[in-house]
Amino acid sequence: MKHTPSIAMLVIASLFIVLSGCVDDDDESTSFNGLGMSLGNLPMLSDAQTRSISPENFTGEKGKGGMATEGTGARAARELGQTWKVSPSIRIKAGTTFTLAEIVGPGAIQHIWMTPTGNWRYSILRMYWDGEDQPSIEVPVGDFFANGWGKFEHVNSLAVCTNPGSGFNCYWTMPFRKSAKITFENINDKDMTLYYQIDYTLTDVPDSAAYLHAQFRRTNPVPDKTDYTMVDGITGKGHYVGTTMCWGSNSPGWWGEGEIKFFMDGDEEFPTICGTGTEDYFCGSYGFVKPGTNDYMPFSTAYAGMPHVYKPESNPLKQPRFGLYRWHITDPIRFEKDLRVTMQALGWQSEGRYLHLKDDLASVAYWYQTEPHAPFPKLPPREKLKIDW
Repeated sequence: MKHTPSIAMLVIASLFIVLSGCVDDDDESTSFNGLGMSLGNLPMLSDAQTRSISPENFTGEKGKGGMATEGTGARAARELGQTWKVSPSIRIKAGTTFTLAEIVGPGAIQHIWMTPTGNWRYSILRMYWDGEDQPSIEVPVGDFFANGWGKFEHVNSLAVCTNPGSGFNCYWTMPFRKSAKITFENINDKDMTLYYQIDYTLTDVPDSAAYLHAQFRRTNPVPDKTDYTMVDGITGKGHYVGTTMCWGSNSPGWWGEGEIKFFMDGDEEFPTICGTGTEDYFCGSYGFVKPGTNDYMPFSTAYAGMPHVYKPESNPLKQPRFGLYRWHITDPIRFEKDLRVTMQALGWQSEGRYLHLKDDLASVAYWYQTEPHAPFPKLPPREKLKIDW
């Protein structure tokens, strides 16, 4: 008896033939560049080359790790010798800059770990892509890792996690095509110690991949009836991906009524995106208060958190202080030509009215964009970075 194949069987057979002709086992590993890692693509093979820079291998070269005979651990390893943790860290003298990494691309940084001593506001992290003269990232190290108040607090998020006792980690993907350079400046008047590791991959970078940028700002106090500017002057195409903020309240009462505003692609007086309140933007509500109490409730989640809550008695200024973060990982703010981001310092009074606040605000804005980028404003001098504890 003759059987006629069904239409479904014919379609399946045709797809099998097409796919069989398109897939070459020898080419499978070259089709995945090793970027955008997740549990879903973790089994995929790739020809990307994994490298890592640390004080045990300053260049990241293959087969060049653990070769030091001198370093901060030399005395502790004096009876063991080479390969036994001779150079686990570096000392950065006061007023000097150390180049942590110089990498020839194409590729992408996938993870940075470090644990800096000293004053985190006085340690400036800078990153340069593809030989640029001006940094794309210029941020005090504590602020970059969502610990801007200079005191360690645990952060448990996707982009940044900080772990006991002061382990700073970031997982932002940082692509570059020609080169990457990372420097660390100690503007303090004391030497400091830094343990660090920069994990990256050498691989093809797609034309559509933009460059990570991060910019720090601080205004203390915010001028009367003026919005705090988190970032402005961004030109080019890109998307905004995150905010960290240190909020020092200089007034009694609730401080978080202010709206965040994203002015994009020619917006002037009125923004395209306007939030409904500070605690709303940072994904909380009703004053970040633990239900059934009058107490603030610190929290740290994948996309947003307020890990820092310091009561007035914890510092000589008698100033309540809060540290917050918000990552736009699943909801990036996309712009075609330009972007400006502001936040209102706005409080609530018991008689039922708003009041503009003259608070101490510091922030880091994170975004991806095409190069070249507009020059950053000059970083505040050391006396303007100072935090009084």
